[in-house]
Amino acid sequence: MKKRELNRRQFLKSATGVTAGAIAFPYIVSSSVLGQAGSVAPSNRIVMGAIGVGSMGTGDLHGFLNKKEVQTVAVCDVDKAHRDRAKKIADDKYGNNDCKTYLDFRELIGRGDLDAVQLAMPDQWHSIPAIAAARAGLDIHAQKPLARTIREGRAICDAVQRYGRVWQTGSQQRSSSNFHRACELVRNGRIGKVQKVEVGLPTGGTHRLSKPLPVPEGLDWNMWLGPAPWRPYCDFGSGNCHYQWRWIMDYSGGQLTDWAGHHIDIAHWGLGLERTGPVEIEGRGVYPRDGLYDTPYEYKFTCKYANGLTMIVANNKQVLQGVKWYGESGKWIYVKRGKLEANPSSVLEDVIGPDEIQLYKSRDHKQNFLDCVRSRKETVAPAEIGHRSISVALLGEIAMLTERKLRWDPEKEVFINDDEANRMLSRPMRSPWHL
Repeated sequence: MKKRELNRRQFLKSATGVTAGAIAFPYIVSSSVLGQAGSVAPSNRIVMGAIGVGSMGTGDLHGFLNKKEVQTVAVCDVDKAHRDRAKKIADDKYGNNDCKTYLDFRELIGRGDLDAVQLAMPDQWHSIPAIAAARAGLDIHAQKPLARTIREGRAICDAVQRYGRVWQTGSQQRSSSNFHRACELVRNGRIGKVQKVEVGLPTGGTHRLSKPLPVPEGLDWNMWLGPAPWRPYCDFGSGNCHYQWRWIMDYSGGQLTDWAGHHIDIAHWGLGLERTGPVEIEGRGVYPRDGLYDTPYEYKFTCKYANGLTMIVANNKQVLQGVKWYGESGKWIYVKRGKLEANPSSVLEDVIGPDEIQLYKSRDHKQNFLDCVRSRKETVAPAEIGHRSISVALLGEIAMLTERKLRWDPEKEVFINDDEANRMLSRPMRSPWHL
């Protein structure tokens, strides 16, 4: 085969067949094309766009702007105020006026000069732009939860695999030392065989009244709703529409689906179950009786796995917030942000030997994504793992809504002998939006 030189962007867009440690790619690429370690030459920067630049999106924007190998050239949001603010942040960073703004994510994705995008939108918008970006050959850093429904999550995973894209779910606890340490200790049997794990998540909002209001200047409300059902504009009781949407099922599953991508993800990681799911789910939720909000503010459900293990997921009035694995002889390990405890406490001093399980180590979530964009290796929080983490919450949501025990096939991702529950694996999308 004749050696051919490719520029960096052609290489990143063409790489397919990605595995955790190799690239199936029929070209020889010189180091001068990909750039040496630490190089920040303009031709070797990872060119990014940002879709969704509200509070979380702006945080991610700052995070990537602080990486010397990134050049953010475009921002997109349905709110002009967000677009203008994000553009100013990027322009101030680079000392120019070059950052372009877009209302429609399809125009940003279609520019043709991007290597990657960051995504941070309300949950009903997670799947469509992600799949479009993968199809366009872009690598993707996307905020959790992976998707609003299990079917959408599977579609994202399929697209990422089909188009050979690098994906990082914004489940940044995987890049935190105390969570990594807790999971390694559990995986290496320091508390014996785990019989049960408890996952505590925040309690949700309970009541809010709101009435239709004029659409604020600069906001494209139809685009904000996207595939969700139409409703007149309202501020969801908070002065604007940009956060309290989380307590409305059309857009989210409340604190359950907001935090599942963090703590259920960690529970799975410590158990080695992050690429599968439970086989049985049952539980109950407490829902607002009136007002605008309709997601459960209190919830508790139990998942049983094929290996006999039980996972209990509940709000933090019922279960301690964080993750607690229960092992043998009264031993346990508990972790949350800023805390790692064990019984006996001496467990925390144990050294993981070189012949034991060594979990994927990342100490900087965004840097891990960028490193994998260059290496084409799998990130610490790939799409499949993000999908399995949120799937547990979505299964619990369906079990609570149907108010019965459900049996689940984690390989086929269908409920067994339950047509009603299977219909809840997806949600209708408002025209013209579809997967």
